[in-house]
Amino acid sequence: MATIKQPSNPEADPRVKAVFDDIRATRKTDFVNNLWRSLAFNPALLESTWAEVKQVMATPSHLDPLTKELIYIAVSIANSCSYCVHSHTAAARAKGMTDEQHAELLAIVSLAAKTNHLANGLQLPLDAAFDAGAAA
Repeated sequence: MATIKQPSNPEADPRVKAVFDDIRATRKTDFVNNLWRSLAFNPALLESTWAEVKQVMATPSHLDPLTKELIYIAVSIANSCSYCVHSHTAAARAKGMTDEQHAELLAIVSLAAKTNHLANGLQLPLDAAFDAGAAA
């Protein structure tokens, strides 16, 4: 259940409308999802969050768009954000993720969770070879 009520007519606020229009243009769709609709309760938060998402996820960089979505899915799983798992899985599929890639991603996420828990449980000392700040 939501913790806030979505504004009934969010685009009545020109700041919100501008962000929604940019979302539509950037993503080449008329769909504005519930994250953005809910954030419209606070136009400043909506603007700043969209600006950061647009910069990181929609601006060409050293990582291709599908890789960015796969990373987002993995972090969303780790953070237990069901909404983000669903939305970024849909985005990854739209960017070409196959069922085989999805299965491999889930295998990596589950393996990382297991070995992370083992390393934490064992309280392992850090290997000097992994310490970027160690003297060479």
